[in-house]
Amino acid sequence: MTAKGLDHDGFIVREGSLSLVADEFAPVVDAARGRISEAFDRTRLHSAYLYGSVPRGTAVPGRSDLDLLLALRGGPSAADRADAAALETALDAGFAQINGVGVLLVGTDTLLSELERYDLGWMLACLCTPLLGEDLGEQLPRYRPSSLLARETNGDLGAALVRWRGLAAAATTDGQRRKLNRAVARRIVRTGFTLVMPRWSGWTSDLMESAEVFGGYYPEWAARMRLAAGIAVAPTADLAGLGLLLDELAPWLAAEYTAVHGEKTPRPASGSG
Repeated sequence: MTAKGLDHDGFIVREGSLSLVADEFAPVVDAARGRISEAFDRTRLHSAYLYGSVPRGTAVPGRSDLDLLLALRGGPSAADRADAAALETALDAGFAQINGVGVLLVGTDTLLSELERYDLGWMLACLCTPLLGEDLGEQLPRYRPSSLLARETNGDLGAALVRWRGLAAAATTDGQRRKLNRAVARRIVRTGFTLVMPRWSGWTSDLMESAEVFGGYYPEWAARMRLAAGIAVAPTADLAGLGLLLDELAPWLAAEYTAVHGEKTPRPASGSG
């Protein structure tokens, strides 16, 4: 690998590996593998993947969450979603090392589709570590840190803002507020980074580094982006900081993103699952 997460030809290097999983998280990964195999038989599950800080080897015990992507042979059903929710609950309750579990369910046809080539397909090929089954990443292309990739990954921030404000108003428990803080702040930081990614000519998933890279191009917004990164890394139940981001940084970021990269290609109303 060369600098900035690229190989010598300028393509994004797939991040993460089972060999990078820290010893503290190895039992969690083993349990995830076993529970996935028990809950989803081979008629439903094509393959399973880890992504996020655990396979990157940067997870912090007691603070980091566990992220899983399950590639299903068909579109996710109600039974699939129920089994995924039970999997999340069991893993989260069973291991103090993790603070939350997220299971993303996507059909293989969607992951390999032209529509998702530069969003979910890119995510699988570059950000996901194979855990079970045949790796779909081998069927996807290599990716450069381009404006097309920026547009298709985060070119829909404006639509997300409306949803986030509704969720913030509806959040009634500390757990809900903490989860919302983390999810929204992460998305804002990643959108800020991908806004400047083609100019920076590289890739990183590190949230603090992402905020600093962004701040180098938009110094007037650097402090707000650092605030977002801080919330993303160590979320609390206090929504005051999130309110500042939703009122100030995020609306500007959505408009600037559209001006620079354009809007993300619309998806069907049913979504990818």
